[in-house]
Amino acid sequence: MTLQTAAKHAPVPQTPPLPQAKPESLGLSSVRLQRMSDAFKRDIDKGTIPGVTVMVARRGQIGWFDALGKQSPAASAPMAQNSIFRIFSMTKPIVSIGIMMLLEEGHFLLNDAISKFIPEFADQKVGVENNGKLDLVPLARPITIQDLLRHTSGITYDHTGNSLVQQLYQQSRLRSRKISNAEHATLVAGLPLLCQPGAEWNYSRSTDILGRIIEVVSGKSLSAFLTERILAPLQMAETAFHTGAENADRLAEPFAADPWSGDKVQLFNMLEKPVMESGGGGLVSTTMDYARFCQMLLNGGVLDGVRIIGRKTLQLMASDHLGPNVRVQGTLVPPGHSFGLGFAVRTQEGMAPFAGSLGQFFWSGMAGTFFWIDPKEDLFAVFMSQGPGQREYFRTLLRSLVYAAVE
Repeated sequence: MTLQTAAKHAPVPQTPPLPQAKPESLGLSSVRLQRMSDAFKRDIDKGTIPGVTVMVARRGQIGWFDALGKQSPAASAPMAQNSIFRIFSMTKPIVSIGIMMLLEEGHFLLNDAISKFIPEFADQKVGVENNGKLDLVPLARPITIQDLLRHTSGITYDHTGNSLVQQLYQQSRLRSRKISNAEHATLVAGLPLLCQPGAEWNYSRSTDILGRIIEVVSGKSLSAFLTERILAPLQMAETAFHTGAENADRLAEPFAADPWSGDKVQLFNMLEKPVMESGGGGLVSTTMDYARFCQMLLNGGVLDGVRIIGRKTLQLMASDHLGPNVRVQGTLVPPGHSFGLGFAVRTQEGMAPFAGSLGQFFWSGMAGTFFWIDPKEDLFAVFMSQGPGQREYFRTLLRSLVYAAVE
């Protein structure tokens, strides 16, 4: 058999499932978990969302894994446990783990200036609005790697507001999937910052810049680094920046128009290989793939005997890195929460409009995906959907329903 023939007949890599157990053996109520699935069925029947998957795991085993509704509103195929989703910003925790792996190898310090790796950032200015005009003022201090991880860099997103700086973002080519990570970083460095580094929490393209730093330090493309160091060791066989044509019948799709706002929904084509490997939002994945990443986090950085990140490094990442002096802009960090290095972190038992535990950490994706890790309850949950307009409603609903089932 030739090498080419062998490659043709090589088995397609499969994501091994995590072990499963009856809910009651894990301290979960099957009656209450069924109520959770029923609640999502009601929304599907109402036409709020085409379909969802929901997984709850505790004590190292899956207690509930349901696929509900349709995979795509344009086809009859039911949502499946192995449907493929755009996970958008759930890419950020994976890339944040990647940069911290390089930190653990001594390639840099958290308080290193990012201009050490991307020199264009040395000349960046802060944009201060003055009578409808933008004054450019020098940096009080450089942007650090820690700033990128905790979104205190002063970098922003073009869709989170309409300030004069964000208008410059909107007029740029930053949204193009046809530019490289290096070109993207140069474009961001050429635009003014929204505020001084360290002054505010602004959700941003910071994690895309971390992706570029991974490339500079490792000498590999972001996809090659993530595959080699995180995705392959965790056997996340279906997580990548695009998926092959053979998976065209497994893609989860949204309604063409959002059922609540009427806005047109446009998400990227998962079958198209992008030039830009967005560390902030470019990966596609499955529920089980992401569950393996979650179980590794819940285990303190290790899965099936493979250590990805040190226990103390992960503890640092899942801690409050904002404190009382950093102003949090926007609504993505809920009351009673702060932000760590790549994750939001619960800092108070109360305040938030949903149940949870001190020290739990999480993040979500713009198209409707969501996960959280609760070390105190030895629990994680993964939710996948492609419904951008319903994402905040479902995040809150899911937490209430899961915690109602914890015995």
